[in-house]
Amino acid sequence: MPAIPSLGGLRGRGGNRAKAAAPRPIPVPLSAYVVDCAVYVEGKRLPGRWTHSEAIKEVRKRHAGFVWIGLHEPDAEQIQGVADTFGLHELAVEDALEAHQRPKLERYDDTLFMVVKTVRYVEHESPTTANEIVETGELMVFLGRDFVITVRHGNHSGLARLRRDLDDDPERLALGPAAVVHAIADHVVDHYLEVTSRIESDIDEIEAQVFAPRSLVSAEQIYLMKREVLELRRAVMPLGTPVSRLAEGYTRLVPDEVRSYFRDVADHLATVSERVAAFDELLSTLVDATVAKISLQQNTDMRKITSWAAIITVPTMGAGIYGMNFDYMPELHWKFGYPLAVGVIFAICLLLYRIFRKNGWL
Repeated sequence: MPAIPSLGGLRGRGGNRAKAAAPRPIPVPLSAYVVDCAVYVEGKRLPGRWTHSEAIKEVRKRHAGFVWIGLHEPDAEQIQGVADTFGLHELAVEDALEAHQRPKLERYDDTLFMVVKTVRYVEHESPTTANEIVETGELMVFLGRDFVITVRHGNHSGLARLRRDLDDDPERLALGPAAVVHAIADHVVDHYLEVTSRIESDIDEIEAQVFAPRSLVSAEQIYLMKREVLELRRAVMPLGTPVSRLAEGYTRLVPDEVRSYFRDVADHLATVSERVAAFDELLSTLVDATVAKISLQQNTDMRKITSWAAIITVPTMGAGIYGMNFDYMPELHWKFGYPLAVGVIFAICLLLYRIFRKNGWL
């Protein structure tokens, strides 16, 4: 019979019970985060499935083409494998892991790192009842001499359709990985234009209701719309400087042929910025108009309450005087005293009503 271990054998030093080893997390393969990985040579996509290491080896063996890898919310361990293969800077990798970055463009040695905010218009029945109008996400782009890596945060900013369109346009991809960066920036800014057009329609609807008689639009709802426009502004405004720098020859990674395209993106972005600034000013004006309208309505209500209180005071005063039970009061024992008192009270109330009505209080 085997010996049963004593209780002391189950304890560590100092009498502490031995702790069970924490379970190690199950490693997730990089393929779970890779949306697509492709090799492009002379603007044409090479057939087959590629890993990130095999793709860059193929490009550098050919001394032509580039790699485009798309990642969706990778963790630190998985993106580190890509960073080691492509030589990405650790600060840029750290930023790519963290969402809620502001749009920016940074250069690390021979690699560019760009952050852009993506936006999506949230469908709703009416802007006067909606709780959310704009939803934002993020795209981080690494641009190198022979590669472009996109890291996506959020579920609405997919680039699958854009990739398919570029696959059908080899002349454009033949310009190199910078053409992909331009296509991404152009794609994002086009969505800005679409979202601002939808928001403009919402603001027009709110404006019509604010100045309509007896409208039910509250200042809180307009302020909520203003907050949504502010979120859009945070996505749009900081992007102007990175796009302008790419259009002005900030780096040799962007050839002259692609820089001219970035100028077009900068023009569209300027249009969006002007719209967003106008939205902010208009919503501020609508908030002030709504508050003034509420104050005016409250003053009107107070006038009505005061007018009716003055009218009701007359019969109250008469009832109070004749209810004091004195024997010697005017016309107290006269047969027509009661109808006379009621008639006088009614006449005074009618006179007050006509005065208040003439002055617009009722």
